[in-house]
Amino acid sequence: MNTILEAHDLTQRFGRKEVLSGVSLALEPGTVTVLLGPNGAGKSTFLRLALGLLKPKRGDVTVLDRNPRKGKYVRQNVGYVPDKPDCYPWMTVRDLFRFLAPQYPTWDGRRAESLCERLRVPWDTKFADLSRGEGMKAMFVAAVAFRPPLLLLDEPFGGLDPLVREEVLRLFLETVADEETTALVATHDLDVTARIADRVALLAHGRIECAGPVDEVLATDGEATDVPARLRDLFEDSREGRLSA
Repeated sequence: MNTILEAHDLTQRFGRKEVLSGVSLALEPGTVTVLLGPNGAGKSTFLRLALGLLKPKRGDVTVLDRNPRKGKYVRQNVGYVPDKPDCYPWMTVRDLFRFLAPQYPTWDGRRAESLCERLRVPWDTKFADLSRGEGMKAMFVAAVAFRPPLLLLDEPFGGLDPLVREEVLRLFLETVADEETTALVATHDLDVTARIADRVALLAHGRIECAGPVDEVLATDGEATDVPARLRDLFEDSREGRLSA
């Protein structure tokens, strides 16, 4: 497998609004890339294009050497965590996993059960009655149970209480280390970015303002600076349009 994810000149519009404008991005195998940007920057749209859920107005994206809009291969080999549970509210976690198992050739039911036990996710409670933290932990288990080579996560840590966020973060870091998984995490959380990112792509105003390894992106006069503080500076500069000025 030569290409994990590679996007060229991706442009997407909704009506007259251009959400993405000529975005190009490539993921390095075995790394965690954070797609960093404020709300409304187009992060979720990029992930939906990568999953083949949307057709770009211009440009193309290749995932695992495939066009994500052709066939089932990409969806069967990419773990996706949405920003909120995307299943029917009447479903229990057990129902969801029974639904997912036949759709993923490498689904590991024992792994799913073990992770739910570790994270204290109730099997037989309806999603409508789960807390946000429990629901998001279930979504994460669903995304990693079949050991996908690529994870796409859309604000997976937002709105979680500190203890739950720490549990999910720890499991995420273990997963990408133990399984040599490549991950693209869309977030506006600077502290999470500083903790998990090997590479950063800063998305603002529909464009990638800068991208590369964290130490290179954050270097100042050849020296690395405090990661969270420098990320905050970059984030503010991108929102104000100073990076592209």
